[in-house]
Amino acid sequence: MNAYLEKVLNETELKNINESEYLQAVKEVLSTIEPVVDAHQEEYEKIALLERMVEPERIVTFRVPWIDDNGQVQVNRGYRVQFSSLIGPYKGGLRFHPSVNQSIMKFLGFEQIFKNALTGLPIGGAKGGSDFDPKGKSDVEIMHFCQSFMTELYRHIGQDVDVPAGDIGVGAREIGYMFGQYKRIRNAYEGGVLTGKDISYGGSLARKEATGYGLIYFMREMLAAHNKSLEGKTVIISGSGNVAIYACEKVTEMGAKVVAMSDSNGCIYDKNGIDLDLIKQIKEVERGRIKDYLNTYIDAKYIEKTGVDSPIWEIKADIALPCATQNEVTLNSAKVLVENGVLAVGEGANMPCTIEATNYFLEHGVLVAPAKAANAGGVATSAIEMSQNSMRFYYTFEEVEAKLERIMVNIFKSCAAAAAKYRCSGNYVAGANIAAFQKLAKAMRAQGIV
Repeated sequence: MNAYLEKVLNETELKNINESEYLQAVKEVLSTIEPVVDAHQEEYEKIALLERMVEPERIVTFRVPWIDDNGQVQVNRGYRVQFSSLIGPYKGGLRFHPSVNQSIMKFLGFEQIFKNALTGLPIGGAKGGSDFDPKGKSDVEIMHFCQSFMTELYRHIGQDVDVPAGDIGVGAREIGYMFGQYKRIRNAYEGGVLTGKDISYGGSLARKEATGYGLIYFMREMLAAHNKSLEGKTVIISGSGNVAIYACEKVTEMGAKVVAMSDSNGCIYDKNGIDLDLIKQIKEVERGRIKDYLNTYIDAKYIEKTGVDSPIWEIKADIALPCATQNEVTLNSAKVLVENGVLAVGEGANMPCTIEATNYFLEHGVLVAPAKAANAGGVATSAIEMSQNSMRFYYTFEEVEAKLERIMVNIFKSCAAAAAKYRCSGNYVAGANIAAFQKLAKAMRAQGIV
């Protein structure tokens, strides 16, 4: 590795010694941008460009007290990592999950900077959330938590400052409760302060579908560049939330057959093709578990998760779409997928493949659509929602989807062009990092030492 890159990586490891997810994200980026840094090393080193890029502008941590249905006071921890405002107001989701900690928040915020830069839209990078678990909580308990969370968060956000959205554990229900509390505290209707809102009070059509749809648009472009298509392919999709559901919907529309989906407990396999309407009923309406699918389709198979590796990656398929959470595809899972003949992997979740898994795929000729490019459709549509709020205007579903498709096509072209320019054609992981880094580096140089 270039001496300057190695120095920055070593310093980052020392400063963040127990933050494995964050260090993984930094290492993945720094290990792929070496050709660009080589060409500008003296300039970048003089202005400490990389040192500033890997250090968040601000981290806010706060307590969130709330009262459960039994009258007992509960206390959770809240976070907002405002990583970079280089190209626009901070923008990134909120995650409510027991695994949330500072390392995960920083890794997600760091990824968000690059992802948002790739969209071509004026949005910076941030991430936030809490170790609160909405599973098993009543609507009233979730409302109490969201209102308490926003009572602190409101001080640090605004439609021209920082615009949160949803992520794992934060859907339209949670966004609604937080928006209502923000409006109450501020005594003003600032529609653009949160995205992922319900359409009845300023949300955007196609926002719910955007990340999943965007992933498939990117996959279509990537496969086409290698004379392949989605038509007739067998697909496995981890997860059963928004990203997984709407990736399933769009990839099926394009002629592929999805045979497996999962949740944190295990996966279902239906050789005849997943009944997506039933998945939507189980997950979006009943908030049930994926194994409930077998109550209707008794010939389908349910495989319980018993170890670190998800059993879904043992199912033979042409295309794998990890859409659940970070590091869900390990080196072991990658080896099984390659052995079973997988052609392409599309990252719908944030950093779902370990570095070892990604490298194994690339070494064995598997096409990889990296998360910071392939799942950028969600935040791109959030930015479209922000613009509609500013204009007091609604686009139709078809208009938003057309804009989303154009953005995803342009993201792929940017990744492919960067990879080709720096002699790593077909490596879209490197291409995405290089394309985003160049834009961010240019903005840093223009704005001075801040």
